[in-house]
Amino acid sequence: MRVVISLIALSLFATPALAAGWQDVATQADQKRLSLLEESKSRGLQQAQGGSDMGVIHGVLDPEGGPAEGMEGTWRCRLIKLGGMTPSRVYSWFTCRVSDRGGHLFFNKINGSTRTSGYFYPARNGKYVYLGAEYMSTEPMHAYSGSGESVGATRTPDDEIGLVSGIGAGHARIELPYPVQESAFDVIELRR
Repeated sequence: MRVVISLIALSLFATPALAAGWQDVATQADQKRLSLLEESKSRGLQQAQGGSDMGVIHGVLDPEGGPAEGMEGTWRCRLIKLGGMTPSRVYSWFTCRVSDRGGHLFFNKINGSTRTSGYFYPARNGKYVYLGAEYMSTEPMHAYSGSGESVGATRTPDDEIGLVSGIGAGHARIELPYPVQESAFDVIELRR
């Protein structure tokens, strides 16, 4: 039964609705979240001030984001949470992978207890918009709900929207404004 459920979950990612732009897939609530990225980042940084993680946080957030080039392949990645339940939290390094699925970039955090996966949609200036979903390692992979929001909800707790940008050679980030749970701002740091 578990194999059947896993195959069904994987099939959700086999034929993405990527022919259209990210705005055609993202919910209105998520489009608004992304438009408030700078506000969310500022709020998270204010709440994180004085914490022991500020060196790491500024190392990831201070560089100006540029084009996200050469994203395919395996990356070391870690989640950084700012504000909300705690001032800040920098998680350990895990493994993430960006792969080509039918001409579209697919992102997947492949280990750790909490995972995320979804697609990168082309955006302006060589950056991408990430539309994905968070899930536990004991669950099948979740898909971004998009216009298929559950039970009339404006957003689901596992949906994620973010901006993907390069911040140096072999270094990138995914900024996730106003996560639905726990924090004011999240960022996934990617390093080779």
